[in-house]
Amino acid sequence: MARAEPSDVTFSQGGRMLFYLVSPNETSFSDVGAVPRYVEQATPFFVGLLLLEVFVGWLKTGNLLFKVNDGTTSLSAGMISRLPNLFVRSLEVSSYIYVWNNFRILELPWDSAWTWWLAFLGVDFGYYWVHRCSHELNILWAAHQVHHSSEYYNLSTALRQSVTQQCASWVFYLPMALLVPPSVFAVHIQFNLLYQFWIHTELISDLGPLEWILNTPSHHRVHHGRNLYCIDKNYGGTLIIWDRLFGTFAPEGDKVVYGLTHPINTFEILYVQFHYYTYLWQQFVNANGIAHKLSVIFKGPSWEPGKPRLGDHENVPKITGKEVAHDPKWSPALQAYVHAHFLLLLCVYNDVFDTQYMLSQTTLLLMAGYILLTLTCLGCIIDQRPAVALLETARCVFMIGLHSLGFINPGASLLALATRLRQHFWNQLPLSAANWRRLMRFTRLWWSVCSLLGRADFETAVC
Repeated sequence: MARAEPSDVTFSQGGRMLFYLVSPNETSFSDVGAVPRYVEQATPFFVGLLLLEVFVGWLKTGNLLFKVNDGTTSLSAGMISRLPNLFVRSLEVSSYIYVWNNFRILELPWDSAWTWWLAFLGVDFGYYWVHRCSHELNILWAAHQVHHSSEYYNLSTALRQSVTQQCASWVFYLPMALLVPPSVFAVHIQFNLLYQFWIHTELISDLGPLEWILNTPSHHRVHHGRNLYCIDKNYGGTLIIWDRLFGTFAPEGDKVVYGLTHPINTFEILYVQFHYYTYLWQQFVNANGIAHKLSVIFKGPSWEPGKPRLGDHENVPKITGKEVAHDPKWSPALQAYVHAHFLLLLCVYNDVFDTQYMLSQTTLLLMAGYILLTLTCLGCIIDQRPAVALLETARCVFMIGLHSLGFINPGASLLALATRLRQHFWNQLPLSAANWRRLMRFTRLWWSVCSLLGRADFETAVC
């Protein structure tokens, strides 16, 4: 079997890999370094399917299925979840390679179709238990709840991922490392994730006989529901057979209401990512005795003293059918501002990942900090937090500084113009005490204008 190189990924493969419609012959590699970054190369197809879903949804319902505030938060979570990849290889692959190099008991051939199919089943079986444990162990739920925090169900929800999920998921795949080569595992761990993108949609109702074998949009809608019949059901990745075998399957019935059982009602990305860890720590501190403290961590999210390991869901709010997703009003000017800066950040984000091997660790840390700060600020703006003006002002100064120093490419003409004006101003102005006072007066005036432009102290102020 010929060894393929990363550059051999074609447009046809790119489209088919989202549905796992690839063959062993075209996706087998002798070395893990030759395995393409399928997830990164799928970005254009993610965008294409997102736009197609919006268009088809508009044709079918007359409404947009995509809310800007929720979609931006989902994309932000996906962006943050990939930031660790700038500094370290995937923990799942790294730990797998270590076990393979030191403890393997059998070396299956990397170019065998039997090995390929065994890895397909092994990765999907491992994912089932990763996913199930992420719902049944409170400490793992703290990471996984990020993916369930959206009250909408569309393709953007698939990108709402946790930055800490990999800290535990790698353990579940290690038994495979005793016999399946890392290059084969590295292929399937990506395809298993890619397959789960397209099932996050309400536009596909039923797939007939495929519903018995594959995880489908219908099955996964149940998994994302907070209806009582939906909770802790349908954990499968590509296949639904594991749920049928282990008793965790539920068919779609009453209209599914999406999101966490106790919605968080915020779009601030750091809160979305980490709020449950704070809650978990408070529960741990308040628990009486070491047994109860350990139960808080290792039993289910609904567990309380005297209840079964997974709780009995008595405190889960009952679904009435009248639930309304959190969608606060915000002005068109504010939406335009968030759109502009989010698109600018996407350009910076893609540029950082494209050039990461040419950048120093210091530069990568600086750019990762800027990305994280920007996403945090945009979330606070969407939430219309009272103190966001000060934070956003600091971020804009930071952004212009990075641009002027060459860390951000001058892709936006307005930003380049602002940078040139700033440079001209500072070159012409001696920093005397009098000029500092003038600058401070100007800053206070600018701040007052910004404060008057919106009820949240920030509406239409731009850099």
